[in-house]
Amino acid sequence: MSTDPFQKLFAQMMEQGHEMARSFNPALETFRVKGFEDLIPTMSRDFMEMAFGRTFNRDGLDAKTRLLVTIAALTVLGAQADAQLKLTIRHALEAGAKKREIAEVIYQMSMFGGLPAMTRALEIAQGVFGEDDDKE
Repeated sequence: MSTDPFQKLFAQMMEQGHEMARSFNPALETFRVKGFEDLIPTMSRDFMEMAFGRTFNRDGLDAKTRLLVTIAALTVLGAQADAQLKLTIRHALEAGAKKREIAEVIYQMSMFGGLPAMTRALEIAQGVFGEDDDKE
C-alpha cells in the first residue's frame, strides 16, 4: 500500500538515481535489466517503501539531521562516495543545514575517516557551496 508521501519520495529517489547514473557513467542512465519486472513485479516498489518510506521517514530525527548523519558516513567512506556526498550536501542545504554545520560534520569525521577523507569531503562541499554562489 503506497502513500502520497511515498509517491513523492519515490519520484525524488528515481531522479537522484538518474543523476547518480549520469555522474557515474552516462550510459547507465538508460540501462535496464530486461524482464526484471516480470520476475518480481513489486520488488522495486517494496524495496523503496521499506528503505526510504519506513527508514528515512521515521520519527526521531528530522530531515536535516538525517542528512548530516549521512554526510558523516559518506565522509568516512572517502573518495568512493564522491557523487553521493555531493548529492547529499545539496539535499542537506535544501533541508536547512547551514554551510558551517556541514563543514563541522565533515571536520568531526577526520578522526574516523582520516585527514585525506576529510579534505576530499571539504573540497566537494566547497564545490557545492560554490554552486549556490553561482546562482546568486
